[in-house]
Amino acid sequence: MRFDEDDRADASQVEDRRGVRFPGGGVGMGVGGLGLVGGLIYLVVQVMAGNGSPTAAAVQRLIEESQQNVPMGPPAPAGSHENLGGSCAGVSSVGDPAKFAACVETNIQSFWRKQLASAGETYRPAHLVLFTEATPSGCGTASAATGPFYCPPDGRVYLDLGFFQELQRRFHARGGDFAEAYVIAHEYGHRVQDLIGTERQVRRAQEEHPDARNALSVRMELQADCYAGVWGHAAFAAGKVSREEIAEALDAAAAIGDDRIQKQALGRVNPETFTHGSSAERQKWFTTGMQSGDPAACDTFRSPGG
Repeated sequence: MRFDEDDRADASQVEDRRGVRFPGGGVGMGVGGLGLVGGLIYLVVQVMAGNGSPTAAAVQRLIEESQQNVPMGPPAPAGSHENLGGSCAGVSSVGDPAKFAACVETNIQSFWRKQLASAGETYRPAHLVLFTEATPSGCGTASAATGPFYCPPDGRVYLDLGFFQELQRRFHARGGDFAEAYVIAHEYGHRVQDLIGTERQVRRAQEEHPDARNALSVRMELQADCYAGVWGHAAFAAGKVSREEIAEALDAAAAIGDDRIQKQALGRVNPETFTHGSSAERQKWFTTGMQSGDPAACDTFRSPGG
């Protein structure tokens, strides 16, 4: 991505908790909370339960292994939160990952503020919480093992920057600025869903129709992918993103498809346990948003087949 002198990061919307150790606690999940390792654990439990052969010891070993292998975000030097604001010109995910995340977050939220205002809605900002390994959240303990997520109860997006290293190391995603921006934009897509009421409607429907819980989760996640693409459309139109970078984001979307995660973790695919959508579906809906630039095109709940 290319930021210019007019692009500035709003440090007031970032909570930098990197390097602050938080002891234990149960791992909670908000919307989009199944990240790479957390997703792997969840899928193993689901498949074991489906086969009638739960093996607690095996799951525990996987949890312990994941906690050892998940890379932690870089420690934050004292007062570093003060350095996350100001001009974004020349900032990249490689040179300054925390500042880059702040620049992306500010750009995304500015976009949705204008987008919702044009539709007669009010956008209320959501803080981006950068943390290392674990931190408390309104959804329980935010953990590096679960990946980035949006927590509706406290209205914050949680991100351990080590997630992006894990995305490349474990699932061989190409990486790149816009790939990381896509992940952040996906979580802020959940913020939009929360503000306009979609999140509450889906949770209510899941309670009323437990058998459709996973299918509804997939629809909501795919819509967040599409919303990420809607923002990406504006970023491309503004000359901030190249076609090559769009390909990198599509590669990241495929890397975190449920089918690819299941195939790598279990050696087989069980669509009934999907919670985020297949690689093809995630790419399809991100592309829908990128091509249309219109949130109205992101109605995954009415679209047949996801």
